[in-house]
Amino acid sequence: PVSVGMSMDIASIDTISEINMDYTATIFLRQRWTDERLCFDGNKSLSLDGRLVEMLWVPDTFIVDSKKSFLHDVTVENRLIRIYPNGTVLYAIRITTTVSCNMDLTKYPMDKQTCTLQLESCKT
Repeated sequence: PVSVGMSMDIASIDTISEINMDYTATIFLRQRWTDERLCFDGNKSLSLDGRLVEMLWVPDTFIVDSKKSFLHDVTVENRLIRIYPNGTVLYAIRITTTVSCNMDLTKYPMDKQTCTLQLESCKT
């Protein structure tokens, strides 16, 4: 198994829809793991073009209860790949996602809603 570290920053919560029971957010997702096949001599990291991600193994992370999501690509895909001499890979992407949030509005306008943003990985 490969141990993958993740961090996420919420850049913005763009909309909350009581009618559709969802919200839309833009997030920065960073994942870090070590792939010994990518070790190289040196003391500086390599930053790679985001298009090279197709040539690397990346975790199969997905957003739980996502209705729709997209990766930003203006003016180029918003991806960062950095490889360190010890084979550690940093992979960062910007995503906008619309996620289901079952709201209980029976106490409106004195209600309080809790919406989650969960990430998971498929296991094969």
